[in-house]
Amino acid sequence: MNLPIAIIDAFTDKPFAGNPAAVCLLDHSLTATQMQAIAMEMNLSETAFVERTAEHGVFSLRWFTPTVEIDLCGHATLASAFWMKESGWASDSKVFRFQTRSGELCVKNIDSQLTMDFPLIPTYTDTHPRFSSELFGKKIVQAAQLSRNWIFELECEKAVREFDPDFVEIAKHSDLGFVITAKGDGKYDMVSRFFGPNVGINEDPVTGFAHCALVDYWNQKTGETQFKAYQASKRGGELFLEKHDDRVLITGKAVKVLVGTLEIS
Repeated sequence: MNLPIAIIDAFTDKPFAGNPAAVCLLDHSLTATQMQAIAMEMNLSETAFVERTAEHGVFSLRWFTPTVEIDLCGHATLASAFWMKESGWASDSKVFRFQTRSGELCVKNIDSQLTMDFPLIPTYTDTHPRFSSELFGKKIVQAAQLSRNWIFELECEKAVREFDPDFVEIAKHSDLGFVITAKGDGKYDMVSRFFGPNVGINEDPVTGFAHCALVDYWNQKTGETQFKAYQASKRGGELFLEKHDDRVLITGKAVKVLVGTLEIS
C-alpha cells in the first residue's frame, strides 16, 4: 500500500525552522502498530495521523513520537491542519475539529495563520526533590509541577538560551520531561525550552502542549492573559498565546518542506 506523507515545519514562516512534523492523511485505517512503525521510521519528534470520521467536518487525530503514542501535541496539530488545507484533502473547512485522546480540539484558519483551541494545563508551585535551588549550574527562581512534567523558571532569557542540559539526569529525575523558562528581555514576553529524553526527544524544537502550561504559569505570576512566546531551541519558533478561562489559543504559521510516499505492507 502506498501512503502519502508530508513533512511540515510548524510555528515558523520559513523552511528548516520551527518544529517539523510528519503528517499522514489517511483514506484507510492503520493499526497502532503500523502508526508507531511509521513514526519510528520518520524519526521526528511527532508524526500525526488524520482520518475522516462518520461526522462531516470532524477528524480523528493521533500523535506518535518514535517510541510512544502521546496524549497532546501542538505543533503536529498545527501541521495537520495546514496540510489538510494546503493539499486540498479538506480544503472546504474553515474550522478543523479533531477527536483526540485529549478531547475535541479545534483549529481555525484565518488570514494564513492557524489558531488552535487547546486545554489549559494547570501548574502548581512546588520544589523538585532533586533540583531545589540550581538546575545544572543555573539558578532556579521558581519551580512548578504539571502532569508528568516540571517547569523551572531561570533568572533571565540568556540563562535559558545558554542552558546545557544533562539528558541522563533529566531522564532519571522526570517522567515526561523538563521545561525551562524565563521572562523575555524585550521582544518576547516569555522564552522556554523543553527536554523529553524519556519519550525519545532530547530537546523538542517547539512544543505546543508545554505552552498550555506556560500560559498558566506566567498568568499566575503576572496576571497577563496574552503572550508572545519564543522557544529557544536551535531551530527556534514563535507562538502567540491567549488564555481564555480553561482554554489556550495558540496561533502560529507553518510551511511545507517535503511531500512523498511511503510503501507499507
